[in-house]
Amino acid sequence: MKQGGPQPIGIAISELFALRGWARSTADDQLAEAWAAVAGEAVAKRTKVGRIQRGVLQISVDNSALLGELAGFLKHDLLAELNERQPELRLKDLKFRLRS
Repeated sequence: MKQGGPQPIGIAISELFALRGWARSTADDQLAEAWAAVAGEAVAKRTKVGRIQRGVLQISVDNSALLGELAGFLKHDLLAELNERQPELRLKDLKFRLRS
C-alpha cells in the first residue's frame, strides 16, 4: 500500500480504537461485569477488579474479613465460574489483596 494514501476504513477504525484506548476500557468493563455476575452484587461493591498478569486476575478487597472469605473459601468456585463465562481469558488464578 502506498504511504500517505487512503486506508481501508476497517484499519483506520482499528487504529483509532488503539490510539484512544477504547478497546482496553471496553475489555475492562466486560471483565468487571463478569466479576460482578460471578461474585454477586454485594461482593462486587466491596471489590475492584484489577489487571490480569500471567493469567492471574488481581482483585482489591475493602476489608480483611472479605479477603479471607474470598481467598479461603470462594476462590476456586469463582475462578471456575469466571473461566466458564470468559474462557478466552484463560485465567489460572485469582489474587486478592487488601485495598490500601
